[in-house]
Amino acid sequence: MKKIDFTDLDGKVLRTFLTILEENSVSKAADRLGVTQSAISHTLAKLRHVLGDPLFVRSGQGLTPTERALALKEPVQKVLDGMRALTDERPFDPLSEEIAVQIATNDMPRELIFPKLLRRARADGVRVRLGFMPSGVPDPELLRSDRCQLMLTPLPPDGPDIFQKLLVSSPLMVFYDAERRDPPADWADYCASDHVEVRFPDGRNARAVMRGVDQSQIRPPTVTLPHFNAIPAFVKGSDLISTDTALMKQGPLAALNCAPLPFDCQPVSIYMVWHQRFANDPAHRWLRGRIAAIAATLQA
Repeated sequence: MKKIDFTDLDGKVLRTFLTILEENSVSKAADRLGVTQSAISHTLAKLRHVLGDPLFVRSGQGLTPTERALALKEPVQKVLDGMRALTDERPFDPLSEEIAVQIATNDMPRELIFPKLLRRARADGVRVRLGFMPSGVPDPELLRSDRCQLMLTPLPPDGPDIFQKLLVSSPLMVFYDAERRDPPADWADYCASDHVEVRFPDGRNARAVMRGVDQSQIRPPTVTLPHFNAIPAFVKGSDLISTDTALMKQGPLAALNCAPLPFDCQPVSIYMVWHQRFANDPAHRWLRGRIAAIAATLQA
Protein backbone atom coordinates (compact mmCIF):
# COMPACT_ATOMS: atom_id res chain seq x y z
CA MET A 1 0.00 0.00 0.00
CA LYS A 2 1.31 3.44 -0.93
CA LYS A 3 2.20 5.57 2.08
CA ILE A 4 0.40 8.92 2.10
CA ASP A 5 2.75 11.89 2.29
CA PHE A 6 0.75 14.22 4.52
CA THR A 7 3.20 17.06 3.92
CA ASP A 8 1.61 17.50 0.49
CA LEU A 9 -1.55 18.75 2.25
CA ASP A 10 -1.19 22.39 3.24
CA GLY A 11 -3.83 24.82 4.43
CA LYS A 12 -4.65 26.15 0.96
CA VAL A 13 -5.19 22.62 -0.35
CA LEU A 14 -7.51 21.78 2.54
CA ARG A 15 -9.41 25.06 2.16
CA THR A 16 -9.89 24.28 -1.53
CA PHE A 17 -11.22 20.82 -0.70
CA LEU A 18 -13.84 22.23 1.70
CA THR A 19 -14.89 24.89 -0.80
CA ILE A 20 -15.43 22.33 -3.57
CA LEU A 21 -17.37 20.19 -1.09
CA GLU A 22 -19.63 23.11 -0.18
CA GLU A 23 -20.14 24.42 -3.71
CA ASN A 24 -20.28 21.07 -5.59
CA SER A 25 -18.63 22.88 -8.48
CA VAL A 26 -15.07 23.66 -9.60
CA SER A 27 -16.14 26.95 -11.23
CA LYS A 28 -18.08 28.15 -8.15
CA ALA A 29 -15.19 27.18 -5.88
CA ALA A 30 -12.82 29.15 -8.10
CA ASP A 31 -15.08 32.22 -7.99
CA ARG A 32 -15.37 32.04 -4.22
CA LEU A 33 -11.63 31.65 -3.67
CA GLY A 34 -10.68 34.21 -6.29
CA VAL A 35 -8.52 31.83 -8.36
CA THR A 36 -8.74 30.23 -11.79
CA GLN A 37 -10.64 27.02 -12.51
CA SER A 38 -7.39 25.43 -13.65
CA ALA A 39 -5.85 26.16 -10.24
CA ILE A 40 -8.79 24.44 -8.53
CA SER A 41 -8.57 21.47 -10.91
CA HIS A 42 -4.82 21.17 -10.26
CA THR A 43 -5.37 21.17 -6.49
CA LEU A 44 -8.15 18.61 -6.80
CA ALA A 45 -5.90 16.35 -8.86
CA LYS A 46 -3.24 16.65 -6.15
CA LEU A 47 -5.75 15.72 -3.45
CA ARG A 48 -6.98 12.72 -5.42
CA HIS A 49 -3.41 11.50 -5.85
CA VAL A 50 -2.43 11.96 -2.21
CA LEU A 51 -5.64 10.49 -0.75
CA GLY A 52 -6.11 7.73 -3.32
CA ASP A 53 -9.78 8.55 -3.87
CA PRO A 54 -11.67 10.43 -6.63
CA LEU A 55 -13.35 12.52 -3.88
CA PHE A 56 -15.86 14.00 -6.37
CA VAL A 57 -17.61 12.50 -9.37
CA ARG A 58 -19.41 14.33 -12.15
CA SER A 59 -23.20 14.49 -11.72
CA GLY A 60 -25.17 16.57 -14.22
CA GLN A 61 -23.86 20.13 -14.07
CA GLY A 62 -22.10 19.66 -10.75
CA LEU A 63 -20.00 17.33 -8.63
CA THR A 64 -21.13 14.70 -6.13
CA PRO A 65 -18.79 13.95 -3.20
CA THR A 66 -17.76 10.37 -2.51
CA GLU A 67 -18.23 8.79 0.92
CA ARG A 68 -14.52 9.42 1.56
CA ALA A 69 -14.93 13.14 0.83
CA LEU A 70 -17.95 13.43 3.11
CA ALA A 71 -16.09 11.64 5.92
CA LEU A 72 -13.17 14.07 5.57
CA LYS A 73 -15.24 17.25 6.00
CA GLU A 74 -15.19 17.47 9.80
CA PRO A 75 -11.54 16.41 10.38
CA VAL A 76 -10.33 18.79 7.64
CA GLN A 77 -12.25 21.68 9.22
CA LYS A 78 -10.70 20.86 12.60
CA VAL A 79 -7.23 20.87 11.06
CA LEU A 80 -7.85 24.28 9.51
CA ASP A 81 -9.20 25.62 12.79
CA GLY A 82 -6.10 24.35 14.54
CA MET A 83 -3.83 26.00 11.98
CA ARG A 84 -5.71 29.26 12.41
CA ALA A 85 -5.34 29.05 16.20
CA LEU A 86 -1.55 29.08 15.77
CA THR A 87 -1.83 32.70 14.62
CA ASP A 88 -4.26 33.94 17.28
CA GLU A 89 -1.62 35.77 19.30
CA ARG A 90 0.64 36.76 16.41
CA PRO A 91 1.53 40.42 15.87
CA PHE A 92 -0.84 41.92 13.32
CA ASP A 93 0.03 44.80 11.03
CA PRO A 94 -2.90 45.76 8.75
CA LEU A 95 -0.51 47.61 6.44
CA SER A 96 1.43 44.47 5.60
CA GLU A 97 -1.36 41.89 5.24
CA GLU A 98 -4.46 41.58 3.07
CA ILE A 99 -7.68 41.04 4.99
CA ALA A 100 -10.14 38.87 3.04
CA VAL A 101 -13.58 38.16 4.48
CA GLN A 102 -16.92 36.76 3.30
CA ILE A 103 -19.87 38.52 4.95
CA ALA A 104 -23.50 37.45 5.18
CA THR A 105 -25.74 40.51 5.43
CA ASN A 106 -28.75 42.15 3.87
CA ASP A 107 -28.97 45.40 1.93
CA MET A 108 -29.00 47.99 4.71
CA PRO A 109 -25.93 46.98 6.75
CA ARG A 110 -24.02 46.24 3.54
CA GLU A 111 -24.69 49.69 2.06
CA LEU A 112 -24.32 51.77 5.23
CA ILE A 113 -21.21 50.21 6.74
CA PHE A 114 -18.95 48.52 4.23
CA PRO A 115 -18.47 51.22 1.55
CA LYS A 116 -17.23 53.53 4.34
CA LEU A 117 -15.03 50.80 5.77
CA LEU A 118 -13.47 50.05 2.38
CA ARG A 119 -12.85 53.72 1.56
CA ARG A 120 -11.21 54.37 4.92
CA ALA A 121 -9.10 51.22 4.71
CA ARG A 122 -7.86 52.07 1.20
CA ALA A 123 -7.10 55.64 2.25
CA ASP A 124 -4.98 54.23 5.11
CA GLY A 125 -3.18 51.82 2.78
CA VAL A 126 -4.91 48.72 4.20
CA ARG A 127 -5.73 45.98 1.69
CA VAL A 128 -9.24 44.65 2.32
CA ARG A 129 -11.07 42.19 0.08
CA LEU A 130 -14.82 41.88 0.78
CA GLY A 131 -17.30 39.30 -0.48
CA PHE A 132 -21.03 39.36 0.32
CA MET A 133 -23.91 36.91 0.43
CA PRO A 134 -27.52 37.54 1.54
CA SER A 135 -28.11 36.51 5.13
CA GLY A 136 -31.91 36.31 5.14
CA VAL A 137 -32.77 34.54 8.37
CA PRO A 138 -29.21 33.31 8.97
CA ASP A 139 -28.17 29.72 9.57
CA PRO A 140 -25.27 29.15 12.01
CA GLU A 141 -23.93 26.49 9.63
CA LEU A 142 -22.80 29.31 7.33
CA LEU A 143 -20.33 30.28 10.05
CA ARG A 144 -19.49 26.76 11.20
CA SER A 145 -18.67 25.64 7.66
CA ASP A 146 -16.63 28.84 7.07
CA ARG A 147 -18.78 29.77 4.05
CA CYS A 148 -18.78 33.20 5.64
CA GLN A 149 -16.67 34.57 8.46
CA LEU A 150 -19.02 37.30 9.64
CA MET A 151 -22.75 38.06 9.77
CA LEU A 152 -24.64 41.30 10.30
CA THR A 153 -28.24 40.50 11.11
CA PRO A 154 -31.21 41.43 13.34
CA LEU A 155 -31.81 37.69 13.87
CA PRO A 156 -28.53 36.28 15.22
CA PRO A 157 -28.28 32.48 15.20
CA ASP A 158 -27.69 30.78 18.52
CA GLY A 159 -25.10 28.22 19.60
CA PRO A 160 -22.31 27.70 22.15
CA ASP A 161 -19.73 28.29 19.39
CA ILE A 162 -21.41 31.45 18.04
CA PHE A 163 -20.36 34.90 19.27
CA GLN A 164 -22.30 38.15 18.82
CA LYS A 165 -22.03 41.88 19.48
CA LEU A 166 -24.84 44.44 19.37
CA LEU A 167 -23.98 47.08 16.77
CA VAL A 168 -27.01 49.36 16.52
CA SER A 169 -30.74 49.57 17.36
CA SER A 170 -33.31 51.29 15.21
CA PRO A 171 -37.10 51.79 15.44
CA LEU A 172 -39.35 50.38 12.75
CA MET A 173 -40.95 52.91 10.42
CA VAL A 174 -43.56 52.99 7.68
CA PHE A 175 -42.11 53.87 4.28
CA TYR A 176 -44.47 55.37 1.70
CA ASP A 177 -44.82 57.95 -1.09
CA ALA A 178 -46.18 61.19 0.41
CA GLU A 179 -47.37 62.33 -3.01
CA ARG A 180 -49.77 59.39 -3.18
CA ARG A 181 -50.94 58.84 0.40
CA ASP A 182 -50.58 59.65 4.09
CA PRO A 183 -48.98 57.18 6.47
CA PRO A 184 -51.40 54.82 8.26
CA ALA A 185 -53.25 56.66 11.03
CA ASP A 186 -53.75 53.69 13.37
CA TRP A 187 -53.44 49.92 13.71
CA ALA A 188 -56.59 49.22 11.67
CA ASP A 189 -55.43 51.53 8.87
CA TYR A 190 -52.02 49.86 8.90
CA CYS A 191 -53.49 46.35 8.71
CA ALA A 192 -55.78 47.33 5.84
CA SER A 193 -52.99 48.95 3.75
CA ASP A 194 -51.34 47.22 0.81
CA HIS A 195 -47.86 46.11 1.81
CA VAL A 196 -44.57 45.42 0.08
CA GLU A 197 -42.63 42.72 1.87
CA VAL A 198 -39.23 41.07 1.59
CA ARG A 199 -39.18 37.28 1.71
CA PHE A 200 -35.92 35.38 2.03
CA PRO A 201 -34.95 32.25 0.04
CA ASP A 202 -35.83 29.95 2.97
CA GLY A 203 -39.44 31.20 2.84
CA ARG A 204 -39.35 33.34 5.98
CA ASN A 205 -40.11 37.03 5.67
CA ALA A 206 -38.59 40.25 6.96
CA ARG A 207 -41.58 40.81 9.26
CA ALA A 208 -39.90 38.36 11.66
CA VAL A 209 -38.29 41.44 13.27
CA MET A 210 -41.71 42.80 14.30
CA ARG A 211 -41.87 41.55 17.87
CA GLY A 212 -44.89 41.80 20.14
CA VAL A 213 -47.29 42.40 17.24
CA ASP A 214 -50.19 40.16 16.15
CA GLN A 215 -49.20 39.87 12.51
CA SER A 216 -52.16 37.63 11.66
CA GLN A 217 -54.31 40.79 11.38
CA ILE A 218 -52.06 42.40 8.76
CA ARG A 219 -53.21 42.08 5.16
CA PRO A 220 -51.06 39.63 3.12
CA PRO A 221 -48.47 41.46 1.02
CA THR A 222 -49.42 42.79 -2.40
CA VAL A 223 -45.79 42.52 -3.56
CA THR A 224 -43.16 40.09 -2.28
CA LEU A 225 -39.52 40.83 -3.12
CA PRO A 226 -36.18 39.03 -2.63
CA HIS A 227 -34.28 42.05 -1.28
CA PHE A 228 -34.80 45.54 0.15
CA ASN A 229 -33.25 47.49 -2.71
CA ALA A 230 -36.26 46.67 -4.90
CA ILE A 231 -38.81 48.26 -2.53
CA PRO A 232 -38.64 51.91 -3.75
CA ALA A 233 -39.50 50.99 -7.34
CA PHE A 234 -42.83 49.55 -6.16
CA VAL A 235 -43.71 52.04 -3.40
CA LYS A 236 -42.85 55.21 -5.37
CA GLY A 237 -45.90 56.42 -7.29
CA SER A 238 -48.29 54.04 -5.48
CA ASP A 239 -50.29 53.75 -2.26
CA LEU A 240 -48.20 50.75 -1.13
CA ILE A 241 -46.31 50.84 2.17
CA SER A 242 -43.30 48.99 3.52
CA THR A 243 -42.23 48.47 7.14
CA ASP A 244 -38.49 48.67 7.74
CA THR A 245 -35.97 50.12 10.18
CA ALA A 246 -35.37 53.87 10.33
CA LEU A 247 -31.77 53.19 9.23
CA MET A 248 -33.13 52.20 5.81
CA LYS A 249 -33.74 55.93 5.21
CA GLN A 250 -29.95 56.35 5.12
CA GLY A 251 -29.56 53.49 2.65
CA PRO A 252 -31.83 51.45 0.35
CA LEU A 253 -35.04 53.41 1.06
CA ALA A 254 -33.62 56.95 0.93
CA ALA A 255 -36.00 57.94 -1.89
CA LEU A 256 -39.14 57.25 0.17
CA ASN A 257 -40.95 59.16 2.91
CA CYS A 258 -41.16 57.56 6.33
CA ALA A 259 -43.19 57.94 9.51
CA PRO A 260 -43.34 56.16 12.88
CA LEU A 261 -45.54 53.09 13.17
CA PRO A 262 -49.00 54.01 14.50
CA PHE A 263 -48.72 51.34 17.22
CA ASP A 264 -46.15 50.12 19.73
CA CYS A 265 -43.42 47.85 18.40
CA GLN A 266 -39.98 47.00 19.74
CA PRO A 267 -36.97 48.51 17.93
CA VAL A 268 -34.81 46.28 15.76
CA SER A 269 -31.26 45.52 16.83
CA ILE A 270 -28.50 44.65 14.37
CA TYR A 271 -25.85 42.22 15.60
CA MET A 272 -22.41 41.32 14.36
CA VAL A 273 -21.97 37.53 14.58
CA TRP A 274 -18.94 35.28 14.16
CA HIS A 275 -17.74 31.75 14.94
CA GLN A 276 -15.49 31.01 17.90
CA ARG A 277 -12.61 30.09 15.57
CA PHE A 278 -12.26 33.80 14.79
CA ALA A 279 -12.74 35.12 18.32
CA ASN A 280 -9.03 35.74 18.89
CA ASP A 281 -7.81 36.11 15.32
CA PRO A 282 -6.05 39.52 15.25
CA ALA A 283 -7.11 40.41 11.70
CA HIS A 284 -10.71 39.51 12.47
CA ARG A 285 -10.60 41.55 15.70
CA TRP A 286 -9.23 44.51 13.73
CA LEU A 287 -12.07 44.24 11.22
CA ARG A 288 -14.76 43.86 13.89
CA GLY A 289 -13.45 46.96 15.62
CA ARG A 290 -13.72 49.03 12.42
CA ILE A 291 -17.25 47.77 11.77
CA ALA A 292 -18.36 48.62 15.30
CA ALA A 293 -16.88 52.12 15.03
CA ILE A 294 -18.81 52.87 11.82
CA ALA A 295 -22.02 51.40 13.25
CA ALA A 296 -21.69 53.74 16.25
CA THR A 297 -21.78 56.74 13.90
CA LEU A 298 -25.03 55.41 12.36
CA GLN A 299 -26.61 55.19 15.79
CA ALA A 300 -25.60 58.77 16.53
